[in-house]
Amino acid sequence: MVCYYDYVLVLIPGVLLGVTTALSVYGIPLLSALFVGSGAAALVVAHALFVRAPTVGERRSVDAHPDSRRTDSD
Repeated sequence: MVCYYDYVLVLIPGVLLGVTTALSVYGIPLLSALFVGSGAAALVVAHALFVRAPTVGERRSVDAHPDSRRTDSD
Protein backbone atom coordinates (compact mmCIF):
# COMPACT_ATOMS: atom_id res chain seq x y z
CA MET A 1 0.00 0.00 0.00
CA VAL A 2 1.38 3.37 -1.03
CA CYS A 3 1.54 5.96 1.73
CA TYR A 4 2.48 9.62 2.00
CA TYR A 5 6.18 8.95 2.51
CA ASP A 6 6.36 6.87 -0.66
CA TYR A 7 5.10 9.91 -2.55
CA VAL A 8 7.66 12.08 -0.79
CA LEU A 9 10.46 9.79 -1.95
CA VAL A 10 9.29 10.24 -5.53
CA LEU A 11 8.73 13.98 -5.15
CA ILE A 12 12.22 14.82 -3.89
CA PRO A 13 14.12 14.07 -7.14
CA GLY A 14 11.07 15.04 -9.20
CA VAL A 15 10.93 18.51 -7.71
CA LEU A 16 14.70 18.90 -7.92
CA LEU A 17 14.84 17.96 -11.59
CA GLY A 18 11.56 19.60 -12.56
CA VAL A 19 12.26 23.00 -11.03
CA THR A 20 15.86 22.99 -12.25
CA THR A 21 14.82 22.08 -15.79
CA ALA A 22 11.97 24.59 -15.89
CA LEU A 23 14.16 27.43 -14.69
CA SER A 24 16.97 26.47 -17.06
CA VAL A 25 14.58 26.48 -20.00
CA TYR A 26 13.23 29.82 -18.84
CA GLY A 27 16.73 31.28 -19.08
CA ILE A 28 18.07 31.17 -15.53
CA PRO A 29 21.72 30.03 -15.32
CA LEU A 30 22.11 26.36 -14.45
CA LEU A 31 23.78 26.87 -11.07
CA SER A 32 21.10 29.31 -9.95
CA ALA A 33 18.36 27.00 -11.19
CA LEU A 34 19.98 24.10 -9.35
CA PHE A 35 20.13 26.16 -6.16
CA VAL A 36 16.41 27.00 -6.37
CA GLY A 37 15.54 23.41 -7.29
CA SER A 38 17.44 22.01 -4.33
CA GLY A 39 15.72 24.53 -2.07
CA ALA A 40 12.34 23.35 -3.31
CA ALA A 41 13.34 19.71 -2.72
CA ALA A 42 14.50 20.65 0.78
CA LEU A 43 11.05 22.15 1.44
CA VAL A 44 9.47 18.81 0.50
CA VAL A 45 11.78 17.02 2.94
CA ALA A 46 11.09 19.59 5.67
CA HIS A 47 7.35 19.18 5.18
CA ALA A 48 7.65 15.41 5.50
CA LEU A 49 9.80 15.65 8.63
CA PHE A 50 8.30 18.55 10.56
CA VAL A 51 4.82 19.39 9.30
CA ARG A 52 3.59 15.86 8.78
CA ALA A 53 6.00 14.03 11.04
CA PRO A 54 5.99 10.26 11.23
CA THR A 55 4.18 8.92 14.26
CA VAL A 56 4.71 5.80 16.30
CA GLY A 57 1.27 4.34 15.55
CA GLU A 58 1.58 4.71 11.80
CA ARG A 59 3.16 1.30 11.24
CA ARG A 60 3.06 -1.62 13.60
CA SER A 61 6.31 -3.18 14.61
CA VAL A 62 7.44 -5.75 17.12
CA ASP A 63 9.14 -3.08 19.23
CA ALA A 64 5.92 -1.08 19.56
CA HIS A 65 4.38 -3.64 21.91
CA PRO A 66 5.94 -3.75 25.39
CA ASP A 67 4.90 -7.38 25.91
CA SER A 68 6.88 -8.57 22.92
CA ARG A 69 10.26 -7.24 24.08
CA ARG A 70 12.90 -9.83 24.67
CA THR A 71 15.06 -9.87 27.73
CA ASP A 72 18.44 -11.42 28.33
CA SER A 73 16.85 -14.33 30.17
CA ASP A 74 14.79 -15.39 27.12
